[in-house]
Amino acid sequence: MDRLMSLLLTGLICLVALGQFVQVITRYLLEIPVLGLEESLLYPTMWLYMAGAVNASRENSHIRANVLEIFLKTPKQVAVLALIGEALSLVIGCWLTYWAWDFTKYSMRVWRESPTLYIPTFYVDVALITGLVLMMVFTAIQLGRHIYQVATGNYPPSATHTTDSQQEELA
Repeated sequence: MDRLMSLLLTGLICLVALGQFVQVITRYLLEIPVLGLEESLLYPTMWLYMAGAVNASRENSHIRANVLEIFLKTPKQVAVLALIGEALSLVIGCWLTYWAWDFTKYSMRVWRESPTLYIPTFYVDVALITGLVLMMVFTAIQLGRHIYQVATGNYPPSATHTTDSQQEELA
């Protein structure tokens, strides 16, 4: 799975970068704009964005501002806070996924096309629901891990906020 995501993300980012490079060269240096290049770049750009978000959910590597953790003293408090945060993320994410599903149904019904190349935009729109569903799967997995940690008291070492001297005392 790691290798597949890495290849997918690398391929998409290279495609987007190459398209932007061609756009800059042709438009500003050669003064010959390539008709439809911007709208064709919408497809890999949207899929790159959503694949990156799915990958961050899979790796549990989203950027977080864990300000409340500074005030928590025990690993259990940190684990409970993580559980609450993950549960809220799942509820809000499911709500957004519901909206994305409505948008996907609308997109399928209307079947819009891009203005220049007449490419169906449904294939861009479906990236949103695909990404959100996958993110909710990984969020549910993380929530399950947090529930297990709180229920069993088996907290990861990163959930503790002990100093080096406190860790030596514990060992």
